Amino acid sequence: MKRVAVISDIADVIEDRKGASPEVSYVAKLFSKAPDAALKKVGEEATEVVMAAKDGDREHLVYEMADLWFHSMVVLAQAGLRPEEVLLELQRREGTSGLVEKASRKDA
Repeated sequence: MKRVAVISDIADVIEDRKGASPEVSYVAKLFSKAPDAALKKVGEEATEVVMAAKDGDREHLVYEMADLWFHSMVVLAQAGLRPEEVLLELQRREGTSGLVEKASRKDA
């Protein structure tokens, strides 16, 4: 199973399509209404993830999580960030208790 490659590939596609015509590209349409359109989709997809998880529908949960990740990647691209930066942050946190990590934050 591909791990990081698929995330990087999708990020590349998002980057390539953000300057396309909104009439032919969903990503370009999101960028043309930035940041609100993608942010709204993240909220909508997050709600759908919660509902699928509560329903115990594994297949639907995977589908909705993919939508959430995709729209989150669009938000990252709007901010000039790559998903690899998030992966590096997760790697930095690896092996650290969630409670310890949260307590170490300045705003905790």
